[in-house]
Amino acid sequence: MINIQRRRLLKFAGLTAAMAAVYPFLSYAEGMIGMGNQASSDFDPDVEIELKQEVVDIPIFRGPETRVWKVFGKVLKGPETAIVNHAESYIAPTIQLQKGQKVRIILKNNLPAQSILHWHGLHVPSKMDGNPMYAINQGQTFVYEFKVLNRAGFYWYHAHTHGVTAKQVYSGLAGLFIVSDQEEQALDLPKGEYDVALAIQDRTFDDQNQLYYNNHMMQRMQGFLGNQIVVNGQPDYVLPVASRAYRLRLLNGSNSRIYKLAWDDGTPMTVIGVDGGLLERPERHAYIMLAPGERREIWMDFSGKAVGTELTLRSLSFDGSMFGGMMGGMHGGMGMMGRMRGRMMGGMHGGMMSGGDLPLGGDYAVLKVRVSKQVQAQDKLPEHLSAIKPLRLQDAANADSPRNILLSMRHMSALLNGRSYAMDDIRDDEIIPVNTLQAIAFDNGFGGGMGMGGMMMSMPHPMHMHGEQFQVLKREIDPRFRAGYETVEAGFVDGGWKDTVLVMPGEKVTVLKPFNDYKGVFMYHCHNLEHEDMGMMRDFLVK
Repeated sequence: MINIQRRRLLKFAGLTAAMAAVYPFLSYAEGMIGMGNQASSDFDPDVEIELKQEVVDIPIFRGPETRVWKVFGKVLKGPETAIVNHAESYIAPTIQLQKGQKVRIILKNNLPAQSILHWHGLHVPSKMDGNPMYAINQGQTFVYEFKVLNRAGFYWYHAHTHGVTAKQVYSGLAGLFIVSDQEEQALDLPKGEYDVALAIQDRTFDDQNQLYYNNHMMQRMQGFLGNQIVVNGQPDYVLPVASRAYRLRLLNGSNSRIYKLAWDDGTPMTVIGVDGGLLERPERHAYIMLAPGERREIWMDFSGKAVGTELTLRSLSFDGSMFGGMMGGMHGGMGMMGRMRGRMMGGMHGGMMSGGDLPLGGDYAVLKVRVSKQVQAQDKLPEHLSAIKPLRLQDAANADSPRNILLSMRHMSALLNGRSYAMDDIRDDEIIPVNTLQAIAFDNGFGGGMGMGGMMMSMPHPMHMHGEQFQVLKREIDPRFRAGYETVEAGFVDGGWKDTVLVMPGEKVTVLKPFNDYKGVFMYHCHNLEHEDMGMMRDFLVK
């Protein structure tokens, strides 16, 4: 709640002149915190939307209502279907647009704090991306204007305010963003009520039904873990379905929790889409990993099941410990270090800090599906879903020397290449020529790591890059971490277009990312939101 605008404005006043001299295309004066942004006279939107951020009380449980930070949406121009409000939930409105549409989104901040929204996964200009430098104060407005360039896909949006992203997203500032296009519409995929978007989150509520969140040292290091799973803002979620095929869109909207999702009856998870839209062909997995910020679209056919049949989507056990490996071949997680960590965490805040009965890597129910009616349908899963041109390493501008980004945690800091986040700290190796393809390797202790008494301290990190989406080129795992890695590796879905990739302890993941069309500042960071707020976030400057 502390207003730090004056201090930041003084900082940016000196920065503006220096940056303008070196990078004249950047207008940092327009990007000062608290300055806002107004509508352009020469931008004619196909769709115009108003989003208001408010403090409200909503009924989640019996008894006292829960105070949340909620977004309310209204269509000012264009089809009313562009906005779907969720009055019964803290979830922000779902935005539904078509590829090629020009959209204006007017954000009004009525919260007692600074805030800004980021369009996660969308390819938009730097100033429209929701960088923390554009945060607005209470009573101010920020106007976003951009053309939807993304292919059909399941995207989302959320607060991206410096240092408090985790708390603001946790309080309710996050919603779904669905894009459609002609290629997708030509497929005979489930539509309407049979196309269901599900935001999976974890929360902790106190005995007065209020959201509980603290910032204890261990919580910051591991990320916040709630003791209750909520889906679309509702606890104990039950999805009623008909006896036919469904398209289920799954978002991990949790601050830090990683899910290992599987059906309790052993039905394979049939994946048809990832972060950036449909795959070329369906993939079947016994389970799928879903890290914070990631999305998966699955095909699930309930035909032939009797009314009253219930299925449970569970998160299965895996090694997600803070201590990813031991020198000399010893392994942590579910072994000695996992037990040590459990003793450290046990009993603190009555289990609230560690997620109570839902520890990271535990086995628990996420949601229940109940067949509620019989219908006749001839659903057939398409063998071919989409055309995706694979990116090639030889086409990258740095094919011979991928940009290596070392992920590390030490002294209560979460770092990228040993650096913490600062708004005015773009280094030479973070400057990228526009309209180039770049090879980028996220290194989470592959072949070495941060020592701590003979022990490697490492955690899973879901790495997200703003701007255009990327393709995963390869994964490499340090043999010392193989035991823990084997509990998750069959659940990676690395095909198609992605904007977030899970990097496990001892792993290096290399991706190919285009930096096309737009110059300016684009962030890259860990999507464990507590890690992001601790400084595990940096900027690329595209010029």
